[in-house]
Amino acid sequence: NIVVDRLEGDHIYVHQDLRDTNRDWFYWNFRVKGAAGRTLNVHFTDTNVIGVRGPAVSTDRGATWRWLGADAVRGQSFKCICQADESEVRFCFAMPYVQEDLDAFLLKYHGHTHLRIASLCKSRKGREVKRLQIGQLNGQPKHRALITCRHHCCEMMASYSLEGLIAAVLADSDDGRWMSENVELLVVPIMDVDGVAEGDQGKNREPHDHNRDYSGISLYPEVKALRDLVPTWSAGRLEFALDMHDPYIRGSSAEIIYLVEGDGPTTENVRRFARILESTAQGTLPFRASDNMPFGKGWNTPSNYTAGIPFAHWAGTLPDIRFASTVEIPYANVRGQSVTPDSAREFGADLAAALRIFLDNH
Repeated sequence: NIVVDRLEGDHIYVHQDLRDTNRDWFYWNFRVKGAAGRTLNVHFTDTNVIGVRGPAVSTDRGATWRWLGADAVRGQSFKCICQADESEVRFCFAMPYVQEDLDAFLLKYHGHTHLRIASLCKSRKGREVKRLQIGQLNGQPKHRALITCRHHCCEMMASYSLEGLIAAVLADSDDGRWMSENVELLVVPIMDVDGVAEGDQGKNREPHDHNRDYSGISLYPEVKALRDLVPTWSAGRLEFALDMHDPYIRGSSAEIIYLVEGDGPTTENVRRFARILESTAQGTLPFRASDNMPFGKGWNTPSNYTAGIPFAHWAGTLPDIRFASTVEIPYANVRGQSVTPDSAREFGADLAAALRIFLDNH
């Protein structure tokens, strides 16, 4: 995702491609060829879309990523010194996670007794939307949980946390064994597969995005298929529903992990889960229950939902549901701690551990 305005020697002038997005947003991802031995200066010509740790950079064709660092940034520009053997360099707003990353992760668990991979549906452009069933897959589990991710396709760091959650459930550990004996999770890792594949912003897509598609007749096949499947699959045992997101580019609420509270009967259980998560978390990224966003505060107001109902509000209306919320995982920084694929996965493992306690103490 990039629009190249002009090239002037080692200076590159670009801006993000908003496509069908109805307001300014900040996702971008591009590569530079012929970069070896050069000092590249990248200038954004529209709005400032560089995050708090600078851009993510990869010199191995996207296999690994690191933060270039805030010291490389000046206003709406950043500088990168490329080594003599770095002929291709990739830059992104954060650390990309696409279908190939998901497939590589799932391949590690090929044949696992407690993982079933199936198709939720085909996207509008014919791509397969995967659904995973994880945990107790034989007979009726004591509990069911629903996890979704990438309703907004640009919110990539949440996918690494989802990996951590799945890995913890499938691990040969006390928590993993308990989950595999007692809980069935239905997971949709990438709700907007077309947007992820094509580099869309996803957030605020016209006429509304995937996470505003849970009222009336759904526009997107993924959302319609999930709405059709869940009531039958749940069989009265669905207690927990979580949608995984990343927040805004910068600012106080963009550099903390928080759960979004609704205005319905699940609110107290969202707060209870937050207290469990805070008291048990062991990963690098800190979480505080007091950082929850109550309904009516910040952006979490009725006016924000005029375009349509989001997943968490829909899930909160399902029979027997006890917890329905969104978790916001920052792109780059949590209270001074760096968000990386590894630290995001650690937080996913923390979510899994808290989920076990939440369900086991019902």
